[in-house]
Amino acid sequence: MANFRSRRREESNDGLDDVLVKLYRCATVVKGGRRFSFGALVVVGDRAGRVGFGYGKANEVPPAVEKGIKQAKRNLHEIPLRGSTIPHRVVGRFGASKLVMIPASEGTGVIAGAAPRAVLELAGVKDVLTKSYGSNSPKNLVKATLNGLLQLRTREMVERLRGVTLDLPAEPNPAEPVAAYASDGDDSPGGAAVSTETATEE
Repeated sequence: MANFRSRRREESNDGLDDVLVKLYRCATVVKGGRRFSFGALVVVGDRAGRVGFGYGKANEVPPAVEKGIKQAKRNLHEIPLRGSTIPHRVVGRFGASKLVMIPASEGTGVIAGAAPRAVLELAGVKDVLTKSYGSNSPKNLVKATLNGLLQLRTREMVERLRGVTLDLPAEPNPAEPVAAYASDGDDSPGGAAVSTETATEE
């Protein structure tokens, strides 16, 4: 089995980029010796909300990659985004792999392993925090990442699905950091009140 490798290819005429996430080599023992074949795990996306993956097999590497790209283009999905990050925290699962994705402020970057990073970047996500649990198989992680992204819903999507207007505070700007503690004497998340008064000596 080949070592993990990632490769960016030039943008095609349809506006889609593709990344070779993993190249597999399989050997079949025949009467005359061993016969090798290759499998290519490829992710395709336009970096603007569309992403998909494919797996191609062939006796040579280039045909395997091309088959993977064609399959990925047939399996493109629309992903809702909020600015440069995802709308909310989500957990993607596939098999023994679990991937937690958390929105991040602008400038954070994509904090993820190589396989989830390929999916997130080609989907157009520029700022996100991730943590994976369980199996670290590239196939499983790619599928778990896509499983989580397909669960994302924006506020407008939820309102449209329910047919109501949600009476919720405005969504925070992901580019602005969230204050860790409240001010003006409100209780902090840890339970201690933050006081703005300055002690004076008698």
